[in-house]
Amino acid sequence: MSLPRTIQDNLKFLLVEVSSQQQYLQTCFEYESPGAMKRILSRRGYAHNLTLRIQNSCAEQMSRQCGSDSGADSDAANAHTSGAMRMRSVAAIAADLERMTDLSRDCIHQLKNLRASHKLRLADYLPLLYLVAKSIDVIEAALLNNDSELALTPGRLVTRLDMHYQQLLKKMTRQLKRQKYTDDLVTGLFVAYSIKQMGDMLLKISEAIISTNIGQPMDLQRLRSIQDTVSDWVDDARMDDVIIRTVAETRSGSAISAINYTDSNQDEQLAIFKGGEKRKLKEELDGVKRWHRLVPGVAPKILCYKKRGDSAALLIEHLQGMTFEHVVLHESMQAMTASMHALADTLYSVWHETRRKKPVAARFMAQARKRLADVYAIHPTFRREDMRLCGTPLGSFEALLKAAEKIEKKLAPPFSVLIHGDFNVDNIIYDARRHHIHFIDLHRSTHMDYVQDVSVLMVSYYRLQVLDAPIRRKIRKQVVDFYHVARRFAAAENDHTFEIRLALGLARSFVTSTRFILDRSMATRMFLRADYLLRQVIALDLQKTKKYRIPVRELFGD
Repeated sequence: MSLPRTIQDNLKFLLVEVSSQQQYLQTCFEYESPGAMKRILSRRGYAHNLTLRIQNSCAEQMSRQCGSDSGADSDAANAHTSGAMRMRSVAAIAADLERMTDLSRDCIHQLKNLRASHKLRLADYLPLLYLVAKSIDVIEAALLNNDSELALTPGRLVTRLDMHYQQLLKKMTRQLKRQKYTDDLVTGLFVAYSIKQMGDMLLKISEAIISTNIGQPMDLQRLRSIQDTVSDWVDDARMDDVIIRTVAETRSGSAISAINYTDSNQDEQLAIFKGGEKRKLKEELDGVKRWHRLVPGVAPKILCYKKRGDSAALLIEHLQGMTFEHVVLHESMQAMTASMHALADTLYSVWHETRRKKPVAARFMAQARKRLADVYAIHPTFRREDMRLCGTPLGSFEALLKAAEKIEKKLAPPFSVLIHGDFNVDNIIYDARRHHIHFIDLHRSTHMDYVQDVSVLMVSYYRLQVLDAPIRRKIRKQVVDFYHVARRFAAAENDHTFEIRLALGLARSFVTSTRFILDRSMATRMFLRADYLLRQVIALDLQKTKKYRIPVRELFGD
């Protein structure tokens, strides 16, 4: 962490002050020294002044960088962002260090409330204080030497501190039940909790150091997961040699990062790290294994899987190529056409290889109804009671869903195939060099009606929030081309209800996607398209389903 000399000096003074107070605090607990207590209580202003100096200097540095980087190129902008993060982290570290001095004084205030003949065993607190003091020493070295590996150490020390705290808590709780010396024991509980909070501050400081060195926010649990998986993948990998870049934070809570590591042979190793809830990542692991078994070469390779408690981590092969979102937004029409041809080849292969005679209905209307409360929470104006337009009853949207659901039950798909389950434009990777398609984020994979994937992808194109007219035309072309890809497959398989099931799937995707769209105009257009499709299906003569065609160009126009 390269810091201006003024900040570095004041930070060093603050660290020394915190360490010194911890030594005095140990003396208070070991000898109940009045002099040591007085020393701690009299030093409040010094730590506070040092913290203010550090924070003011950090704010001044950020202000200077903001002024000097105006109109600069992207590299300068990235450097500014990194520098601003560093300054914010240092300011937060200073605040946490000052908080530790506050907690030391809290301990002293509690000890002063004890009677001269108190029965509290103060020696029981010394193991906790030793671990705090040891962590502070490590923090100082890690902070001033930019050592991420060393910054991980307080996590292990604080884990031991928490174990001692829990043991002490159980012991004092048992003693409280005897209803003897309760005043002393209550004081002891407050003291123990203050020391535990010191450990919490040290963890925050450790995470701030690591986040600054890495260049992005990072908690210790996630970093340990990355360290464990990377170590299994590459022997003897040091975290200081690993470059971590956040790719996304999913709605399910999983964190996705790109991992870049240069090994001892100077060979660059690339991977994707996903950490989060164990159940969801296990679903993705099982999904990837299923794809490898049934359709090899489409899913990425799993490099490592680790689980710890309720959380887990996956290290996945880094795939060459670009997402379908990137293709439609940034590539040429020629590249778009090539990517769609590659997708068609891949889907035809997947659908033929994994086809099962047993149909599995998507139940689009049930899916829509399940998410309707979330839609109304974002767009309450979509909730409407029975309405009339020029004397014609419109009915509520819920009534439309119920009416369409009755029709849907009569439209079972003729077969089922392995579907992606979350077939969005950012989950399809196109490798133009090899003319190859990969699918990622496969935790929802299952055997079902292929129209589920078809409808999701079509609407995921539409909801790209781009207003540029030429790009919107490119988006519509991709949607129409993909529709024809799916329609050709349906015709070849004699799937005569494809169009009407697709109408229901599109209605479902249009309405449920609005819960992610805050732009009222765009969300309204999507909601009205869902309404329009449902009314078409409800008014349709089921004897004439073969003749029904979705007005794709009109639906996905500007």
